[in-house]
Amino acid sequence: MQIDTGPIRVFQEKTVPVDSRLAGWSALVRTLEIPAPVRRPCAVSNQHVRGSRKDEDGWIIFDKRYWPGDDLGAHLNFALRYEDLDLLVAKRILEAAPQEIVREFVRSAPTGVAARRAWYLYEQFTARQIDLPELPSTLAAIDLLDQEKYITGPPRVSRRHKVRDNLLGTTSFSPMIRRTPRLMEFMESKLGEKANEIVGRAGANVVARAASFLLLADSRASFAIEGERPPRGRLERWARAVIQAGKVSLTLDEMIRLHGVLIEDRRFVRAGLRQEGVFLGERDDQGDPLPEFIGARTQDLEDLMRGLIEANDRMREGGLDPVLKAAATAFGFVYIHPFQDGNGRLHRCLIHHVLAERKFTPPGMVFPVSSVMLSRIDDYRKSLQEHSGPLMMFIEWRSTADRNVEVLNATADLYRFFDCTDNAEFLYGCVQQTVEQDLPTEIDYLKRHDEAMRRTMELVEMPDRMAEDLLMYIRKNNGKLGKKRREGQFAKLTDEEVLSIEAIVREAFEGFAGA
Repeated sequence: MQIDTGPIRVFQEKTVPVDSRLAGWSALVRTLEIPAPVRRPCAVSNQHVRGSRKDEDGWIIFDKRYWPGDDLGAHLNFALRYEDLDLLVAKRILEAAPQEIVREFVRSAPTGVAARRAWYLYEQFTARQIDLPELPSTLAAIDLLDQEKYITGPPRVSRRHKVRDNLLGTTSFSPMIRRTPRLMEFMESKLGEKANEIVGRAGANVVARAASFLLLADSRASFAIEGERPPRGRLERWARAVIQAGKVSLTLDEMIRLHGVLIEDRRFVRAGLRQEGVFLGERDDQGDPLPEFIGARTQDLEDLMRGLIEANDRMREGGLDPVLKAAATAFGFVYIHPFQDGNGRLHRCLIHHVLAERKFTPPGMVFPVSSVMLSRIDDYRKSLQEHSGPLMMFIEWRSTADRNVEVLNATADLYRFFDCTDNAEFLYGCVQQTVEQDLPTEIDYLKRHDEAMRRTMELVEMPDRMAEDLLMYIRKNNGKLGKKRREGQFAKLTDEEVLSIEAIVREAFEGFAGA
C-alpha cells in the first residue's frame, strides 16, 4: 500500500514546514484518514538538515536521507524507530491498516525491534492473530518501551513476540511519561525524604498545627480553583476526604465513596458514574453548549474506569515514583470525567491518595498541592488544555434538548491513552514548592510565633486568644500596634508594655521568609 505523498500545506491545523513531506505517524494518519491527533508531527526535508534533525514550530524535521519512501510499512518502521510511541495513533493505524500489509512488514524482519513491537501491538489492539509462528525461545526479548526514553512499568513477557510489555498500564488503558531532564532532576531530588526530615526536626505539637493549617489551605484552594467560596461544612468534607485518602486500596467503589464525602447533598448530583454527557466551556446566547472539553461517553465509563484502576494497580506493583503515579492516575481520571459533578475536586483528592498510600507524604501531613495549583492556575489549566484541546476536533457531538452534549462517534480510545509528561512535570513542580517552601515556612512561622507568645506571656498575663490577636495585629502593621487597636482592645496595656511586645514580635520574626 502506497503512502499519499502529494503536496500538503496544512496538517491537523499546523502548517507543514516548507520543502518537506509528512513522514511516520503523520503520513500514516493522513493516508489512512485516522481520527487522532499527532501531537509531535514529523516531516522529512528535501534538503540537508544540520545535525540530521531539528525542532521547528512544533514539528520534528529530519534530513532528506531519512525519507522512508512511499510504502506504508516503511513509514510504520520510521515511526517506531524515530518517533515517540503514541498508543492512540498506533492503535488506530494498526486497526485501519490491511492485515496483509502488517504481516508483510513483520515477515520482512521478524526479529527486528520495530517489527516485533508492531506485531505485538497489532495483536493486542485488534485481538486478531497474524499467521506467523512464535519466535524461537533462544531469541532475547526486547522492551516495548525504550527504557532510556520512557518511564516504564513492571515487564510482562510475551513469548510469542519476544516482547517485554513494560507499559505503565495496559493496551486497554495506559499513560505515557517520557524521561525528560526536568523529571529526572525532580526524581533525583528525593523530595519525600526531604519532607520527612523537615517534619522530623519539628516537635509533634508544631507538626500537628502545621498539618491542620496546610489542610485548611488545601481545602480552600481546591474550591477556589473551581471558582467557589464554599461554606465551612463543605470545607470540612473536603478535609475528611483528604484525610481518609490512601487508607484503603483504590477501587471504583472507593472513588464513589470519596465522591460521596465530597458531595453529601444528593438531591441534584447523582451518586456513581454519570448517565449523561458532560462538558466544560461556555454557552451561547441561546444557552446551548460551546464546549472546550467533553468527557468520555457514558457507555464507555465502566470500561475506562476499570482500565484506569488496573493501570493504577500495575504502577503500584512496579514501585513507580509516587508523584509520577499520582499524576498518571489523577490526570487520567479527570480526562475521563466520570461523575456528574466534583471531578476536579476528586482529581486533586486522588493526588493526595497516591502520595499518602505510597508514604511519600509524612504521616498526618497533607501537602497543600491545591494551594500551589491555585497560585499557578494558568500553568495548571494549560497542562489540562494541551491534552484535551487537540482531541476536540475528533469528537462529533450535538446539543441535546436539555442543553447538554451528546457524543455521536466512538471516542473511548481518546481517553485510554495520553502523554502524561507535562502533567507529571507540573505536579512535581507543585510538590517541590510544597516541600522546599510551604512546609518549612509554615513550621518556621509556628516556631517563631510560639517564641513570641512565650515571651509576651512572661511579660503580661492575658488570655491566649488576646495574645494571639495582639501578635497578629502587630505583625500585620509592620511591627507596630495600630492606634485604633491600642486605644480599644489593648487600652489596658502600658506604653512600656506595648513597646516591649512590639520589640518581641520584631525580633521573633526577623528574617522570616513568609509573608
